[in-house]
Amino acid sequence: MLRSIFKSGINSISTHLLTSNNAVTQQVRTTFILRRKYPLELHKKNQKPRKLRGKHFNYVLVEDTNRTVKPDIEVVLKQFIHGVGKKGEIVKVRPNFAYNELLLTDKAAYATPENIEKYKLKEGEESQEEKYSSPYAQRTVNMLQNRVFAIVMNKEQPWVIEPWHVRASLRKCGYHILSDDAIELPQEKITGPDLQKQNKEFIVTVTINKMEKAKVRCRIHHWSTNPSDRLPYVYEHWLQDTEPLFPSEQKSNESSS
Repeated sequence: MLRSIFKSGINSISTHLLTSNNAVTQQVRTTFILRRKYPLELHKKNQKPRKLRGKHFNYVLVEDTNRTVKPDIEVVLKQFIHGVGKKGEIVKVRPNFAYNELLLTDKAAYATPENIEKYKLKEGEESQEEKYSSPYAQRTVNMLQNRVFAIVMNKEQPWVIEPWHVRASLRKCGYHILSDDAIELPQEKITGPDLQKQNKEFIVTVTINKMEKAKVRCRIHHWSTNPSDRLPYVYEHWLQDTEPLFPSEQKSNESSS
């Protein structure tokens, strides 16, 4: 008798211990807006509603809220971010970008009145930080410095490279410079035609918004209107190593690297 009671007690305890309770799950926030394919029939006042049939349970999807485009959210920046804005500025960005790139990294906060007052720029604070002419200026500098541009010059007629030559070459690649004053050439004049200078590299300084400066790599390419006098085509010349046009630029590049 005692043995059976003891055995049943152990079994009841073990069953309670081994059973896994349902974990607390977060509610799935999904909303679907539906409408009936066949509207319900009207019934008289103070009378019983008509009986529903099977066709009344056919629904048509009107809107799936999970697929609707979420609106942009406003955040206030805590620091300067390339391509977004400067400190204290209120910007509208996509929700995923705001959460993953700005809020989680503590680079921005929600644009509440308290946060706007807390992170706004104070007098004299802007001068202590690094200044930028626009949110996209540094991105433009990086794009210019990571590319090699071919300066196409005549093979028969004498020439001297001027800023407008560089501006025309950049315009072919999609970079529009409004004024020649923003282009600074090397101090030594580059003259030609000279096949010894073919595919040699020199550095040009481009000023963006009268503030940021980009060191742009340029290579000389001689071109002839006569197809028989043209130089052989070099596939992806920008990937090949070349010599600098001026030895001083080679020393500066070695010291910077």
